[in-house]
Amino acid sequence: GLLRERLRRRGVTTAASLWQRRNGSIAQVAGLVICRQRPMTASGVTFVTLEDETGQVNLVVWPATALAQRKPLLKARLLSVTGTIQQEDGVLHLVAGKLEDWSSWIGDLASKSRDFH
Repeated sequence: GLLRERLRRRGVTTAASLWQRRNGSIAQVAGLVICRQRPMTASGVTFVTLEDETGQVNLVVWPATALAQRKPLLKARLLSVTGTIQQEDGVLHLVAGKLEDWSSWIGDLASKSRDFH
């Protein structure tokens, strides 16, 4: 749709196509935030699940990144993430580098993130 066209022009890839990328390469995705978790055991790491029309992306946000970019991390409904692909044993994570809040792109789409703190 229109949103994907706009994302494609910005060089944003889909969740599904991350699997075709090389391990350790940089990619940019954007999706609705469906879950944020900061398990007590994970030494300050925040795990975020994003969803686009092709599937889900699991983000790993290190404490320093979370601190520096707290607002988009906590507030965005549509989150753009540029990060490093980590793929092993059939599991893919994107280690977050740059976070941007693109919620304005979706207007009033009724999407409430299910947050776990």
